Amino acid sequence: MRLDKFLKVSRLIKRRTLAKEVADKGRILVNGQQAKASSTVKPGDELVIRFGQRVVTATVDRLQETTRKEEAATMYTITKEERLGSEE
Repeated sequence: MRLDKFLKVSRLIKRRTLAKEVADKGRILVNGQQAKASSTVKPGDELVIRFGQRVVTATVDRLQETTRKEEAATMYTITKEERLGSEE
């Protein structure tokens, strides 16, 4: 499955166009490699996504073409979440 579609269907990122933008800016790594929106993801892949001042590391658990809101979180497991920037 394409990376941008996975991010949208799993609701890690709300819109596919936004997922494409984030990937094109080099803010997503798949298994340690910089990824494009068209990169293929499969179960077991590790995603590192930088959202502004947050970095989220997630593991792909399963792929689905469509999913309901309640089931979306079962498509991945967040393994690490950290904040970047100034510590107060």
